[in-house]
Amino acid sequence: MKKLEEYVTSIPDFPEEGIIFRDVTTILEDPDGLSLAVDGVRGMLEDVEYDSVIGPESRGFIFGVPVAYAEHKGFIPIRKKGKLPREVLSADYELEYGTATIEIHKDSIKPGQKVVVIDDLIATGGTIEAIIKLVEELGGVVVKICFIMELAGLKGREKLAGYDVESLIVYEGK
Repeated sequence: MKKLEEYVTSIPDFPEEGIIFRDVTTILEDPDGLSLAVDGVRGMLEDVEYDSVIGPESRGFIFGVPVAYAEHKGFIPIRKKGKLPREVLSADYELEYGTATIEIHKDSIKPGQKVVVIDDLIATGGTIEAIIKLVEELGGVVVKICFIMELAGLKGREKLAGYDVESLIVYEGK
């Protein structure tokens, strides 16, 4: 079996010149790649005590749900604004050009509940920083943050200082 990074397709000059886009969909399309990714995240959580998995829309769902299922944990979705039907708590975060808003159901997390956050990629760290804010505002505790890929050159890990952060693949550039 190949290494997980061999399932990632790197596309030069997308979305603009000088950027190398790391395409996670080629991991998903291959049964071995998908297994390596999900099992890799499960390995990161081997000695972690937690109650639930959180994943942001949409690729956090893709990788978070199979981990939650395999570990017999609940899954808490983080959605874009206006997509959740019950009472929500919202957080804004910065994008490259503007801001966005994410939401969580107010009753999804109980005080003291330990959660892990799973997503496909850490770039600038803004989305995960907003998720942490939501979890902590509801009284939850983020005990681990797991990524499939990390773009270390964008320094997103710096926004998550003080949290246990791990990535299966680290790319030094942007």
